[in-house]
Amino acid sequence: MKKVLIFGLIAMFACGPAFAADTKAPDAKMTPQQEKMKTCNDKATDMKGDERKAFMKTCLSAKPESKMAMCNKKTAGMKADERAKAQSECMKG
Repeated sequence: MKKVLIFGLIAMFACGPAFAADTKAPDAKMTPQQEKMKTCNDKATDMKGDERKAFMKTCLSAKPESKMAMCNKKTAGMKADERAKAQSECMKG
């Protein structure tokens, strides 16, 4: 009986990852947190050890820039009417 149980456990661990990989759809959307993790990971490819750890901590805890701040940067240097129109379009989109 012990041999059957041991064989079953070995088979389960050996085949488990293969079955788990099949359950995730290839076109599944990543959550915002997963996207942030991927972006931070891509930026930290050259770093190692404590430097990477510190970078990942600050990167993952950074708050996204507000839409207003982003639109302000895009329209910096524009004149009054041109800026107002561009701000309006930016905030809508």
